[in-house]
Amino acid sequence: MLLPKRVKYRRVQRGRRKGIATRGNTVSNGEYGLQALEAAWIKSNQIEAARIAMTRYIKRGGQVWIKIFPDKPVSTKPLGTRMGSGKGSPEYWVSVVKPGRVMFEIAGVSEDVAREAMRLAAHKLPIKCKFVKKEDGGEL
Repeated sequence: MLLPKRVKYRRVQRGRRKGIATRGNTVSNGEYGLQALEAAWIKSNQIEAARIAMTRYIKRGGQVWIKIFPDKPVSTKPLGTRMGSGKGSPEYWVSVVKPGRVMFEIAGVSEDVAREAMRLAAHKLPIKCKFVKKEDGGEL
């Protein structure tokens, strides 16, 4: 699973998920992409599950790019712990995804293979996604 090697601050605030993606909203590396239509926190294990689903379907035929990285720690307190006594320890890492963000890209395969691989990957993610091509421009 993906996680940062080192971070400056282990516990960060939750933040807000408003607005649309202004960066990373076009297909840049590959020919086809999977674009988010909703805002969400994507966990590192969900990113890994989507990557495995795509690479298994294309049978190591093409090239896959993961355009999101889980750099935000989410902390939880243990069950049965009373209020107070500080913030909990980091449990998992998430990537903050806004609508319009291209999360995965693929190249070196035909469009129907890429479309099916992206469909399988989208089933592993907690948000609605859409298949985009490089010439589309990627606008929402």
